[in-house]
Amino acid sequence: MITDIGEQDFLSGAIKGQFLRYQQDINIIDITHALSAFNYPQAAYVARNAIKNYPTGTFHLILVNIFDEKLDHMLLAEHNGNFIACADNGLLTMILEEMPQKVVALELENIAQKSALFCTNVIAKAFYELNNGKTIEEVGSSAVKMVEKNPLRPIIGDNFIDGQIIFIDNFGNVIVNINKVEFEANRKGRKFSIIFKRDEVIDKISETYSDVAESDKLAFFNSAGYLEIAINKGNASTLFGLQGYSEKQQKTLGQQYLNSRLFYQTVKVYFES
Repeated sequence: MITDIGEQDFLSGAIKGQFLRYQQDINIIDITHALSAFNYPQAAYVARNAIKNYPTGTFHLILVNIFDEKLDHMLLAEHNGNFIACADNGLLTMILEEMPQKVVALELENIAQKSALFCTNVIAKAFYELNNGKTIEEVGSSAVKMVEKNPLRPIIGDNFIDGQIIFIDNFGNVIVNINKVEFEANRKGRKFSIIFKRDEVIDKISETYSDVAESDKLAFFNSAGYLEIAINKGNASTLFGLQGYSEKQQKTLGQQYLNSRLFYQTVKVYFES
């Protein structure tokens, strides 16, 4: 389970109950219920890097901003031997970074009030049927034109990469949407400078936090292969005032204010000319 519903009320527990009513001999694993509302890049990063660590045959329930549009169906995808259920809001293609191999719509009855629990009960039934021999085409409608959104990509030039902050972890470490493969492909052995907040510069990649003195800043590639900015035994996001990218802000804020906010959400890498 990966959701933005929090754990302050009964919802996450009630959803688990729905799945257990259909089949009791299953393992239900909480990845997180603390995703930021409306933050698709953050959700895609978390889901993508959790999913790839699970065995073939795993069922993934992803509930993020499920009421973004008028809701008459949920999506159910089969991809690389796993199943993913989520809202039809573009998040699925952001997670997979490609089109799913198979996808169907799980139709919701035409009732006035469609709650989160109403939607997850439909998914729980579909998961049960798949786990008991039905094909994905038998549990949903393949006549669906799903919403597609591209994953948030960095801007790449001959001598630079402009990345966006997509996640801030529990320690205040800042994760940027620049992965090690594209960093090295564009670096081509050149010297580089990682720059944020105008005057903050890092010119080397560390292996561990202990590569720098306590309270010093560092950059490294995390276990998911993404560029991470941190402070050894400190909080980089708080100290530098860095913030995660927000699609909602981009749509709703005035341009002048937006440019100011984006300044705190961007990390730039410059390569030697």
